[in-house]
Amino acid sequence: MKRNPRKVKWTKAYRQLHVKDMTQDATFEFERKRNRPERYDRNLTEQTLKAIPLIIKTRHDRLEKHISNRHKPGKRKEIQKDSKEVAQDIGMLPKKLISNELAAEKTKIKVKVVQQQTEDYAMEE
Repeated sequence: MKRNPRKVKWTKAYRQLHVKDMTQDATFEFERKRNRPERYDRNLTEQTLKAIPLIIKTRHDRLEKHISNRHKPGKRKEIQKDSKEVAQDIGMLPKKLISNELAAEKTKIKVKVVQQQTEDYAMEE
């Protein structure tokens, strides 16, 4: 049908272009397909088998970070929407809750703390 693969949502090109997949992860290069037979070295095989859990853990951590970064803007918007809704409909809350919150805000006092010099420190200067 001569469609552009970057516009068809299920293609790898679309997902890469719209930052839906983790295409930059270097751990995916470990799984490349090779068509020639390998000569196996026992030590190299042992090191590879020991590295597999570390690679899996790294990939999992990067995936979690990727997902959390993709969710951040939505969470921020949701918090803003909720705070706006509370501000608009504050009259619907019971009077006791509103007065307690206002009283708590009024009792908070900012105190500036100035550190006094000790006598030993003053004599050194």
